Amino acid sequence: MTAYLVAPRRSPVVPRGGALAALEVDALAGPVMWACLAAGGIEGGDVGEVIAGNALYGGGNPARRAALLAGLPESVPAISIDRQCCSGLDAIAHAARLVEAGAAECVLAGGVESYSRTPIRMRRPANEGEEPATYDRPPFTPWPERDPDMAEAALALAVRLGIAEETQIAFAVASHASARRVQALKSREGEIVPLEEVVADLFTRDLSTETGRRSRVLARTGEACLRAATAAVSADAAAFALVVSANWLQANPHVAACRIVDSAAAGSDPCLPGLAPVVAGKRLLARHDLDAGSLAVAEVMEAYAVQAIACIEGLGLDPARVNRGGGALARGHPIGASGAILAVRLFHELQGEPAGSRGLAAIASAGGLGTALLLERA
Repeated sequence: MTAYLVAPRRSPVVPRGGALAALEVDALAGPVMWACLAAGGIEGGDVGEVIAGNALYGGGNPARRAALLAGLPESVPAISIDRQCCSGLDAIAHAARLVEAGAAECVLAGGVESYSRTPIRMRRPANEGEEPATYDRPPFTPWPERDPDMAEAALALAVRLGIAEETQIAFAVASHASARRVQALKSREGEIVPLEEVVADLFTRDLSTETGRRSRVLARTGEACLRAATAAVSADAAAFALVVSANWLQANPHVAACRIVDSAAAGSDPCLPGLAPVVAGKRLLARHDLDAGSLAVAEVMEAYAVQAIACIEGLGLDPARVNRGGGALARGHPIGASGAILAVRLFHELQGEPAGSRGLAAIASAGGLGTALLLERA
């Protein structure tokens, strides 16, 4: 069976500690879920499963909490998944497989993250007399020497590929400029679900090259440098979509849709996690005998400018067709929701292309993992 993406919606992306800081993940996700159902004309009881990507909340199955808050019946099951930054895109990929297998006619899938409400993490003492120890993130490999800080990993990528500081800054400036252009056109009114009276991504600004050069140094070695302006800020957001069967779409022909052609996940060197989407994307394109030049649009995660540049070049994408409305550098990075935001953005970009046009979304996560999704405008 074939799976289709319909009614994708997302919240505004707001930096940590901002206008969405008081909202727990269910309060972030619930209104977006409800908006997807309303846009698709689907009753909550017709949803076969809810899948939500989430990385930072600390357990408790936030997918279930959000589904109940969105008004779905208690009979609808929900599951939360975690592949860090890939989680939201993985949720959509897993939903497609459920539909393709005939296990569901409609799945509500996406991701949600609140950096602002992240629990404070502490390790229990291993022995009597020790004190609990706080930590920012869990390990992503068994080997500390192969589990780099993400900024250090991005710097290593810049050194390996020779991506200069000026190139990174220029990329970040262009990302903000693209996002500002789209905001001025107010062309995302059907994409963004307002929350707390916020109707647009708040971090987008008129970033200049000079401001980028003056921004804080995150990592440096020799002539290679990584600055704050070239890294996505921590943020709060949610993004979801309905994944439906061909039978459902045939019964609802008025709903705009994209066929989920396929998805791929891949592992690569944990020391250079930013390259994992290249492995996943190439695997996906090869599986369908596609050349990157045939893609109408692409949405590539901009956790760091250097990582996005490496993926665009590694996949052979046309830069003019990538992140045409700006990327995470101009929005922020709400970990578990970021992949789902890429899918939402890709869907809406494809609506401006002819039927049959294809687009790719790709994202990396810590530990050397990547996910890619291929959509086709129906």
